[in-house]
Amino acid sequence: MALHQNPQQHLRLHLPTWRRSAGATVAATSESAVTTAIAAYALAATRTLLGFVFLWAFFDKAFGWGYATPAARSWVNGGSPTKGFLKGVSAGPMESTFHSWAGSGLVDWLFMLGLLGIGIGLVSGVALKLTAAAGTAMMAFMWLAEWPLARHTSAGAATMSSNPVVDYHVMFAAIMIAVAVSAAGTAFSLGRLWARLPFVSRNGWLR
Repeated sequence: MALHQNPQQHLRLHLPTWRRSAGATVAATSESAVTTAIAAYALAATRTLLGFVFLWAFFDKAFGWGYATPAARSWVNGGSPTKGFLKGVSAGPMESTFHSWAGSGLVDWLFMLGLLGIGIGLVSGVALKLTAAAGTAMMAFMWLAEWPLARHTSAGAATMSSNPVVDYHVMFAAIMIAVAVSAAGTAFSLGRLWARLPFVSRNGWLR
């Protein structure tokens, strides 16, 4: 009797299994799409918040909003946005170099334009690769200035460094690189419009 079984019986036995597999595949694909969308929105929110950090630093130093910078020492009132920080460098191989840069007009302009440009780039989602490169360079210089590797300053006092390698400068740089190489620039931003511009589409490094 096994030799005379109806082939349709085998077909009916296998159809439910195929349908369950297809349904599971569709469900998995839908779940993956939702997860990807949530991740993109989370990165976009992170990008925007970090951009706000840079923009706030720019406006506070430029106009002296009374938080980190008093109005009397604001940039528009003749103050130097870099002098206090660079003069306060007390450890590391570039200590004397940073001291010589303190209060320099060129350094002030480069620093302030960097804060503004990085902030605008992150908030708008435009030119994120350039933004990440500029932001990483700025964070690297600030990391060198604070030199968290040192346990003691050049005067012998404790630096109170909480982590000798990874601090907020490293984390900020990592976040900027992550949003630049991901799709975070296309969610809640002008990134897609920017990417469609002819000169940008021809030069991927401008995206």
